[in-house]
Amino acid sequence: MNLSRYLPVLQWSRQYNRQQAGSDLVAALIVTVMLIPQSLAYALLAGLPAHIGLYASILPLVIYALFGTSRTLSVGPVAVASLMTAAALAPLAQAGSAEYIMGAVVLALMSGLMLVLMGVLRLGFLANFLSHPVISGFITASGIVIAASQLKHVFGITGSGHNLFDIGRSLWASASDINLATLAVGVSTLVFLVLARTRLKPGLLALGVAPRLADVATKTAPILAVVLTTLAAWFWQLQLQGVKLVGHVPSGLPQLTWPQADWALWQQLAVSALLISVVGFVESVSVGQTLAAKRRQRIDPDQELIGLGAANLGSGISGGMPVTGGFSRSVVNFDAGAETPAAGVYTAVGIAVATLFLTPAIAWLPQATLAATIIVAVSTLIDIPALRRTFRYSRADFGAMLTTIVLTLGHSVEAGIITGVALSLGLFLYRTSRPHCAVVGRVPGSEHFRNVLRHKVDVCPTVTFLRVDESLYFANARFLEETVLDIVNREPQLTDLVLVCPAVNLVDASALESLEAINERLKDAGVRLHMSDVKGPVMDRLKRTEFCQHLSGGVFLSAHEGWKALVTGAKNDDS
Repeated sequence: MNLSRYLPVLQWSRQYNRQQAGSDLVAALIVTVMLIPQSLAYALLAGLPAHIGLYASILPLVIYALFGTSRTLSVGPVAVASLMTAAALAPLAQAGSAEYIMGAVVLALMSGLMLVLMGVLRLGFLANFLSHPVISGFITASGIVIAASQLKHVFGITGSGHNLFDIGRSLWASASDINLATLAVGVSTLVFLVLARTRLKPGLLALGVAPRLADVATKTAPILAVVLTTLAAWFWQLQLQGVKLVGHVPSGLPQLTWPQADWALWQQLAVSALLISVVGFVESVSVGQTLAAKRRQRIDPDQELIGLGAANLGSGISGGMPVTGGFSRSVVNFDAGAETPAAGVYTAVGIAVATLFLTPAIAWLPQATLAATIIVAVSTLIDIPALRRTFRYSRADFGAMLTTIVLTLGHSVEAGIITGVALSLGLFLYRTSRPHCAVVGRVPGSEHFRNVLRHKVDVCPTVTFLRVDESLYFANARFLEETVLDIVNREPQLTDLVLVCPAVNLVDASALESLEAINERLKDAGVRLHMSDVKGPVMDRLKRTEFCQHLSGGVFLSAHEGWKALVTGAKNDDS
């Protein structure tokens, strides 16, 4: 067995040098500063104590560096996975309780096991069943729900719910209890982060600051907000004015252990773990492939399953939560110059240092600051223009996208993604069950054949060329039979019918039976069946059957060859 296939670290570590180490250290420093507030915020979003986010940002980064294939992907807690974690655990236990924390650990472990198994079985292709409109709609709706769920921390009121309507009703019921001090902290942080994201870099560039330094300053703005609001909370004792703080955070590194959870809990969380795994994998691979392409690198989706699975297992045994590749911090890692996964190891060291020495200060951090950080971070997930683009291009895909959004907003993240996937598969089956078939004719003076309804082409009343623009399988076999018989009924002079198959990549057993039935029916009607443009693998399989022997006509290399034999040749014979 090629060990480097499953341990990509053996590939890049052989050429690791001082220059790469320097670049990785700089990137790690920047990502660490960014990841600390994100980890805390996403843990609270999941309904977990803040330190769980730190635990999920140490061992998973180290493990992914060993097993992952992306040079710049940064693994850890992310917004969508945190929301899905909260939605899965809310019906089972009180947020923040020991049972709730145990549920998060089980989700991480189960997700890890599922991803590793899928990777070993090379099932990375299954992610393709999540269509882009569905994923885009799901992430957009999730971003809206996440932002709405954090308003309670900005306003300093109680709130609950895992869909937009429940959250809205809860916020409205508590609107009279808004805490002004909390509101001041939350809104000021929100305004600062928005201005930093939109105005800070152009302003620094206008002042003559180097572009690299201006970019770093912009990316690290959240840590400045954390420092300032933490100092404010400590200096003015804001908790006495009703401002909720993160509170006590255990210091020290997480202990490695396997949870002693009931089997019933594993069963209850199985579906949620699978959804978190698949959605996290799709998000991670999308980010990884995008960044890899910019450097002419590549990632292996099947190995990414193993890498992400191992990272989740590491998160679970260290008391963390489900993790995956994060978009924003991976982009920061890339832009900061990270060259190898070692940057993730250095980042893990930075988070470990923070866990050991910064927890007393983190205890003074207002929850409103973390909520504002989440709201600004997830704003990039909301892509409303995608609705308009999809509507203009495909009404069917727009319907699947809109349904996903509505169900995610109005019911739950699970209902949204499951229904979206079901609709995508249903649309695929519907489209391929009615493949586009066109009667084609020869473009005058050429060897090209085009649709007779779209182009001025040469046709022959006794020979029809029918182009099939889809693979033939059980769902569309009957449709092809009906299409061919309809042509025969409409063309009384027909003596030959040629199935032009340039787009047919597969003929399954059901479609083979339909082809045999078509051949017999046409033979009874005095019409010969021919085929052309049959691809090699398809022809190889047909030759293993008796179909070719019973075929009333012939198999031509191209439609033009069929035209010469059946039309031009027939005319020459008549003359």
